[in-house]
Amino acid sequence: MRAGACLIALLLTTTAASAQTPGGTTYHRAPDAIAKALETPPTPGVAVSPDHRTLAILGRENLPSIANLSKPILRLGGYRIDPTTNGQAEVRVQWLNALSFKDVGSGRTVTVKLPAGLRFAAPNWSPDGSRLAFYAQDADGLSLWIAERDGSARTVARGLNGTFGTPFAWMPDSKALVAYTVPAGRGAAPVASSTPAGPVIQESAGRTSAARTYEDLLGDAHDEALFDHYFTGQMIRIDLAGAKQPIGTPGLITEFSVSPDGRYLLTERLKRPYSYLLPARFFPTEIAVSTIAGQAVKTLVDRPLADDLPVDFDATFKGPREAVWRSDAPATLVWAEALDGGNPRAKIAFHDKVMMQAAPFAGAPVELAQTPARYSETLWGDDGFAMVIDREWRSRTEHRLAVAPSRPGQTRTVSTLNYQDQYGDPGEPIVEDNAFGKPVMRFTPAHDGVYVTGDGATKAGAFPFLAAMPLAGGEQTRLWTAKAPYYETVVALLDERGQRILTRRESAKLAPNYMIRSVKGGSAKAVTTFVDPAPVFAGVTQRTITYPRADGLPLSGSLYLPAGYDAKRDGPLPTLLWAYPAEFTDAKVAGQTVDQGNRFVRPRGISHLFLLTQGYAILDNPSMPIIGEGGAEANDTYVKQLQQDAQAAVDAVIKLGVSDRSRMAVGGHSYGAFMTANLLAHTDLFRAGIARSGAYNRTLTPFGFQAEQRTYWQATPTYTEMSPFTYADRIKAPILLIHGGADDNSGTFPIQSERMYAALKGNGATVRYVVLPNEPHGYRALESTEETLWQMTDWLDRYVKPKQTESTVGAIAAKR
Repeated sequence: MRAGACLIALLLTTTAASAQTPGGTTYHRAPDAIAKALETPPTPGVAVSPDHRTLAILGRENLPSIANLSKPILRLGGYRIDPTTNGQAEVRVQWLNALSFKDVGSGRTVTVKLPAGLRFAAPNWSPDGSRLAFYAQDADGLSLWIAERDGSARTVARGLNGTFGTPFAWMPDSKALVAYTVPAGRGAAPVASSTPAGPVIQESAGRTSAARTYEDLLGDAHDEALFDHYFTGQMIRIDLAGAKQPIGTPGLITEFSVSPDGRYLLTERLKRPYSYLLPARFFPTEIAVSTIAGQAVKTLVDRPLADDLPVDFDATFKGPREAVWRSDAPATLVWAEALDGGNPRAKIAFHDKVMMQAAPFAGAPVELAQTPARYSETLWGDDGFAMVIDREWRSRTEHRLAVAPSRPGQTRTVSTLNYQDQYGDPGEPIVEDNAFGKPVMRFTPAHDGVYVTGDGATKAGAFPFLAAMPLAGGEQTRLWTAKAPYYETVVALLDERGQRILTRRESAKLAPNYMIRSVKGGSAKAVTTFVDPAPVFAGVTQRTITYPRADGLPLSGSLYLPAGYDAKRDGPLPTLLWAYPAEFTDAKVAGQTVDQGNRFVRPRGISHLFLLTQGYAILDNPSMPIIGEGGAEANDTYVKQLQQDAQAAVDAVIKLGVSDRSRMAVGGHSYGAFMTANLLAHTDLFRAGIARSGAYNRTLTPFGFQAEQRTYWQATPTYTEMSPFTYADRIKAPILLIHGGADDNSGTFPIQSERMYAALKGNGATVRYVVLPNEPHGYRALESTEETLWQMTDWLDRYVKPKQTESTVGAIAAKR
């Protein structure tokens, strides 16, 4: 948001709500029970070593302060960076603050000695599993660290360039790393002149160049100079002692990877001319291979600015793209190419081809496979088996093709499925890093199958499984399935026969912990002992409820009731429905329900579930399907289906006797906020609403939004009818609008809430508009988080919790 607009919004918030909001625009502390839960350190993360013998236990930072979040950043080419450290901005990194190693077999734990206050990220085991690398934040930059299993740790390089993401990777021999660094002698950043040299001019000469809405784009020549200055980096090789060797020349290197044999480096490098309408991933790009010493070997593609793509979700670049190394070969380059010119609407049998070329890259490329839809990825095994996967957005179809790399071009369909189908999901092959640190599928001992794991979704609940998929085709063989009351996922296989597995187990009452389990005997031994991070929620009850829509479609939601609630004693409660619509192409898939009763639920951040501590019932994630079958566009009946979904949900909780029909609220974040405003405009089901970081006027996203691929000019009536801005005069129930002042999400510019507030205010609505300074689409700072939850509690306490009298009911009816 522009600084002036942000100030105006804050002033509007102050004048409209200062009488209602103690302290004006100063931050509020959340209600005590919520604040104490937020201030509790989060559960540590875990990274399993490649040999599965050691767990890296990773202490995670709690919510950052608003001071940290408010440090100066630059927004360039779709990125947000910290110019002080030459890394990504605070909102883009989950910082860690503690590290220890736990032996899986013995349980022995070694704490790694790190400097007090060190913040680090991207922990990465060496391919041999002997040590862990990570990058850390210094006062004026980023440094590369290595931690040993004995608990020692050391810095091996400084001056990393983390603007594009994780700035390092291990060499396959585990004896060195490659890193992206700030070029030596770079000099000072360019300074903008206070006097413009001339206007900023953009021009189009009649060529179709549609673009969705994007944030943080380049805006002028000074932005281009800043982008060059901060994002340009130098690749170097660093051995374990810290000795450095430059690789090639500096450039804007967005991606890099080392071949499995360690001889070659694959890079993607951005080039000019840049765009002011598109983020950096669309800039001209060179994909090339060099030796690990930096000598040029092969240029795979030198792609121009991609400003002519169709707006369809499956649209893609012309020419080679998504280049990677084949994981199970010494140095074989693999990439995809569109057979449809990048336009998924082309009526052809195959839309992509997958190509291979082995070092020294002198021979002709070989076609590995053609895919019916847009290529997604290849899972590698060996010369005899790989799996090529594609996906088509329009039909939600996924194809899995088996191919032998030694016999390229001969594919066999393993499965064709709707990837939204939870019940029919066959799972995914287990992929583990091989000796070179590259991901490969895990074969059965007889080499006649690969191990597979999946979520195991059923109506009764999700029960993850381990299975063997035969390479020759046919049904999978289930080897193990989690049993109630647990939700237990397979993390790793601990022996060649798949008889001992490492799992992550949780239940409604037990916090997630890692276990060693015997597949046949059923015995399990705990490896970690993580405790409940928010015991205040231990008494909360949760159950999955199912109910029909008016047209018979089965729907479901997770109903949460406050700790200590007794229906006979306490009666119906004020209730919040918090939802997010989803689009489907198949009603049978849309109507699938999966009981969530075996999941351990503890809210973090700005979760609406914190309102359980304030006496509210919550129907969480009630099904809000929008279905378009037989080629019909789902959004053409969006409002009607949304009304039916909401009516069914409200009727269900009323029928159970836990909710008061006169004290119902609706809320959501992002597309859920869009839903909230629509429901308040088109139904009388809710007494109030909460809409966070939403978009309300679809003319501001004219080249598509969410699951809508059509443009405004192709579907003008749909865009108009779906926009709650069109019907702002119908919204009479009180609505709370909250928006991050620095929203970074495509399509939800802060101006969406700013203009919606003005429309509601101008039509006499009861509305409060809260702008959270410096916050992105998902709010991060502790102060902003507590403010959000205070605002939500205050709003519902004012307009939903009080029981209605005849006079208040009459007044509300008259207002509507």
